Amino acid sequence: MKIQLKHRPSPIQFTFVGSNQTSREPWASGGYNLPHIVKRDDLLDLNDVLQHPGRELAVDISTELPEETDVDLLKPLEGYLEAVSTGNILLISGAFSTRAVLECSRCSGPLEVDVDFEVDEQFPVEGTPSSLNPQDLARVVSDEPYPLFDGNQLIVEQLLRQALLLSLPMQSLCEFGWEGECPVAASRRAEIQLPSTGRPEFKGLSNLLKSEDSSN
Repeated sequence: MKIQLKHRPSPIQFTFVGSNQTSREPWASGGYNLPHIVKRDDLLDLNDVLQHPGRELAVDISTELPEETDVDLLKPLEGYLEAVSTGNILLISGAFSTRAVLECSRCSGPLEVDVDFEVDEQFPVEGTPSSLNPQDLARVVSDEPYPLFDGNQLIVEQLLRQALLLSLPMQSLCEFGWEGECPVAASRRAEIQLPSTGRPEFKGLSNLLKSEDSSN
């Protein structure tokens, strides 16, 4: 996954350990902490945002969601995220797009679709930002069923995976829709039609009963 800070002048390049991703941290221009080493390339450090309410972080993101098994992506999921803290609430917004292979709800055939979605999340923040009280620290609180944060670091791919799955259509249809003459749907209907002659074991039982009736 690639994460790049956006809209910042004269960025300083650095690489996350354990990945080939390169990101940009404009600490030289002031207002940001020195870059530090992280071991996971899907973590976005929001601590600076949380300790300085009103300060915004904006990043461009491109990922293939390698851990995603429910959806086949034909191209990377690309977009941006923006994060800002009000002091009590962490606001995360963004927009993403990709192209995926879904299953037609009628014929179950593969269907390529463009997927676009927006991110608009709010997470409560507890504690006092260190910029206001050096003795305390602001901490994001998340009660999601799946962890979205590691401390004050956002697990980006987990957030994007949830947003992607929620944005998929409930019913995807091929070009024939529900009413058109879909050849795939027609062949599958033929495959599941029951034979008109019935089950052979019941036919044998019927013949036996007929034979007993005639002997009586």
